[in-house]
Amino acid sequence: MFENSKRKLKKLFPDVNTEKESMIGSKLNFASAEAYKLLRTNIMFSFTEEQQKRVIGVTSSIKGEGKSITSINLAYSLAESNKKVLFMECDLRMPTISKRLDIRPTPGLSNLLAGLNNGNEAIQNGILNPNLDIMPAGDVPPNASELLGSMRMQHIVEKLIEFYDYIILDLPPVNVVSDALIASRLTNGMVVVVRQDFVGKSALAETMRQLKYADAKILGFVFNGVHNSDKYYKKYYKKSYNYGYNSQM
Repeated sequence: MFENSKRKLKKLFPDVNTEKESMIGSKLNFASAEAYKLLRTNIMFSFTEEQQKRVIGVTSSIKGEGKSITSINLAYSLAESNKKVLFMECDLRMPTISKRLDIRPTPGLSNLLAGLNNGNEAIQNGILNPNLDIMPAGDVPPNASELLGSMRMQHIVEKLIEFYDYIILDLPPVNVVSDALIASRLTNGMVVVVRQDFVGKSALAETMRQLKYADAKILGFVFNGVHNSDKYYKKYYKKSYNYGYNSQM
């Protein structure tokens, strides 16, 4: 009965991942892996050699657009290029990364911000790639916005960037809570994930308005959920840059 339900769900919603494991890291298909390599290249060219602070926020307009999958795969792709990367799960209200990666959920960022644990306890080393460290969200706090907007958060990011080439902040959706706008001041660039046939124009416009009001620098957009098969992609990707990838949620 359960298998039949999964098959029916896949028919109705082909983008929904009914398996426990999502397409992350080495499990990416060809099209997705190539898309993330292009995203990595564009990110790298967004910074000059003199820019030492490379903190990148990843957000979306609404829940379900794939910003967490995009965040972790971007971090993985950067780590594959021999860069030292820290992934920080800053979605303190609805953390998902520990389940996706099968790592311990706590202690994490919230515990570090509350002064309950130190950085060595909150960071898990060599996840998915030897160059990739993960800081999960930790225990769900009652005051997520206050923690992310605290001077301690700023101090932690400033200290950690001394040890990493890139820090990727997985932030909540802009139109749901204010956390992403608050944390955007810690970054020197934001990536906005937009899911095909999912988010409305008005919601995306409101996201851009709020980010502009927060004086956030937009590095670019990730158009997520584009329906291209591996076979099609392998045949045509060399001829055109107008492609996408299907990130299964």
